[in-house]
Amino acid sequence: MPCPELTGHEGWNKNKMSRLFYRQSAGNDWNKALPVGNGRLGGMVFGGTDYEKIQLNEDSLWYGGPMYRVNQDARNNLDRVRTLILDGRIREAEELLLHSFTGVPQSERTYSTLGELHIQYKTEAGDWTGYERELDLENAVARVKKTKNGVTYREEIFVSAPDDVMVVMLSTDEEEPFDVDVTFGRRTFYDGAYHDRDTVYTLGSMAGEDYRFAAGLTSFHMGGTVDCVGEYLICRQVCKVCLLFTAFTTFRAQDPQAEVKKVLNAARNKAYRDLLGSHIADYRSVFTRTKLKLSCDAEMEQVPTDERLKLLHKDAPDNGLILTYFDYGRYLLISSSRKGSLPANLQGIWNPHMDPPWGSKFTININTEMNYWPAEMLGMGECHLPLFDLMKRMCVNGQRTARDMYNCRGTVAHHNTDMWGDTAPQDAWIPATYWVMGMAWLCTHIWKHYEYTLDEDFLEEMYPVMRESVLFFHDYLFEKDGQLILCPSLSPENSYRLPSGEEGHLCFNSAMDMQILRDLFTDYLKASEILSEEDDEFLKKTEELLAKIPPIRVGKYGQVMEWPEDYEELEPGHRHISQLYALFPSDQIRADDPDKTLFDAARATLERRLHYGGGHTGWSRAWIMNLYARLRDPAHFEEHLYALLKRSTLDNLLDNHPPFQIDGNFGAISAIGEAFFYDSCGKVVLLPALPESFGEGAITGLRAKGGAEYDLHFKNGKLIMFAVRADLADYHAVVNYKAKEFILDMKRGEEAGFEIYED
Repeated sequence: MPCPELTGHEGWNKNKMSRLFYRQSAGNDWNKALPVGNGRLGGMVFGGTDYEKIQLNEDSLWYGGPMYRVNQDARNNLDRVRTLILDGRIREAEELLLHSFTGVPQSERTYSTLGELHIQYKTEAGDWTGYERELDLENAVARVKKTKNGVTYREEIFVSAPDDVMVVMLSTDEEEPFDVDVTFGRRTFYDGAYHDRDTVYTLGSMAGEDYRFAAGLTSFHMGGTVDCVGEYLICRQVCKVCLLFTAFTTFRAQDPQAEVKKVLNAARNKAYRDLLGSHIADYRSVFTRTKLKLSCDAEMEQVPTDERLKLLHKDAPDNGLILTYFDYGRYLLISSSRKGSLPANLQGIWNPHMDPPWGSKFTININTEMNYWPAEMLGMGECHLPLFDLMKRMCVNGQRTARDMYNCRGTVAHHNTDMWGDTAPQDAWIPATYWVMGMAWLCTHIWKHYEYTLDEDFLEEMYPVMRESVLFFHDYLFEKDGQLILCPSLSPENSYRLPSGEEGHLCFNSAMDMQILRDLFTDYLKASEILSEEDDEFLKKTEELLAKIPPIRVGKYGQVMEWPEDYEELEPGHRHISQLYALFPSDQIRADDPDKTLFDAARATLERRLHYGGGHTGWSRAWIMNLYARLRDPAHFEEHLYALLKRSTLDNLLDNHPPFQIDGNFGAISAIGEAFFYDSCGKVVLLPALPESFGEGAITGLRAKGGAEYDLHFKNGKLIMFAVRADLADYHAVVNYKAKEFILDMKRGEEAGFEIYED
């Protein structure tokens, strides 16, 4: 389709610290490719020379449809399992649980790659020179520049949320005609391809004809010709060509092929500059809300990102790389979780495998929750919404799971779920599988989103999910010898040794489970008050159960106890630090508590974990950063920020478990926000863990609970001034900075600024 409207590209990012930048292609290494996405569609751009490859994903392309996997023998063995655990016969309990509680089949559905876009340049012999590629984080555009035989070729790639297509613009600076062949390929699990006059379609099914997908590739161009031949777009003597790609499954479209055609036709009737402009405007409407400025070494601006990673050492911090990493984390969340998409999974949306690690599912014993830790404070609240859509599907499935497994009312989910909201146990792995707190933890995100947005319509919509989760525990909890019991219980994913020498994972009343339960009940009661809930009997029982939850206890090493008794840990350097949920993401343990016992115990717990080798995965290191921010310890926060960058970060800045998991990226930018801003119970603390090495700068657009926004200006770890805007409601808070206290009592729409003078 010839079209002259191919002007309007933005050029290279002028903010050199808000981009990823390289002087060579990714080759065949996926861990060096650059991610693009719009929440639903994703791509990894390799930036090749003669041959460009973009690995593709569509967020609802999972293998198979919904299943019912509850083990029919679970319900009849629950009492026996509980008796064995309470009698200390852990091995017998775990064996019985393995046989009678494991899902049938064991695994939920898995996420799958969509395929690859292949672009083959037909150039004369010669060497490529002047190679550069970048990911522009301010505009969400990937670019490649390369020169051969005096002709400079450019690629500009983005995935538009407004137009729901991937756009690949190929051009030459000299408008020299060039030839390329373009095709979409999928290694397996597809039914074939065909073309009409100007579009190539690929069709497939993932579990018989009931679950189908379709992908489409088309173009418009300047000069020359583009013909569909077989599965190819054959581009000859074009001066510019704009490729458009999209894909749909029956998860969203009854007829995926018709939806692909409709979307591609709409996009192809727009000028390139309009596609690019609407994409940038949409992306920046979220990205620009929060902005971080740090003192940066200008000489590092031209050093490629992979080389900067190699140059890192503690004595010469690279604030520019931290700034890039912070912007990149926000870019990744906006690009992998948008309204109407699925939530960000273990890999966001970027997965190259048919059978990915851990199924690329939603692991809800920390990893999925960590993905959304930064969403509210860093001004990306709408990116949180896909998680709540998934929870609605989970709630319905979880009601059946609760009834058929535990003879309980309400809803329950275990440590994993999939696109369909599967709530039965996943895998047959004792340290994680038989854990009933997945939905409960997710429900704490409902209240968190409300605290920042004050959206009562949202709270009312999600309130039934919270209530169903609370209802499950009304039935699941029981009392023995005057003690409230939650059993079976786990401390994901650690193990212990009893005084008898018996080793195990199952227990009752693990510290984390009790802490999550306390938050769930507390949040539910607050929501009930906001919404004027009138079920007095239900509320009264919830209050009674809340009052009976055992307190957090301190063990023989001065640590927060992980289990109901002070058992010996088999792996004291475990990657999970489950007993410190109360410090972060919760705030049940606070620095301003008059009694410092639990606060000191939290520090001792973290130090003990690290002494024995903790923090050896990327996401675990990110959690440690958040914990040190809550401990108001800038030195250790900074130490682990650099440890994450040096030991658990790939060349493309994605987090390395290993292999790649995206949760560490999101957990780390949450921690950076926490270093600037702590907000709890109407009390705000400014710069609780800011390193002096961040130099002079500012962070603007930080969201506060209660409907306000903060700008902070700092120098060498000290606050210079701050400003507050009460943009959603009247705002009341006590703000602390060191020994200074500011009482805020602001009307909606009011702004206030404060200069700080050090004594």
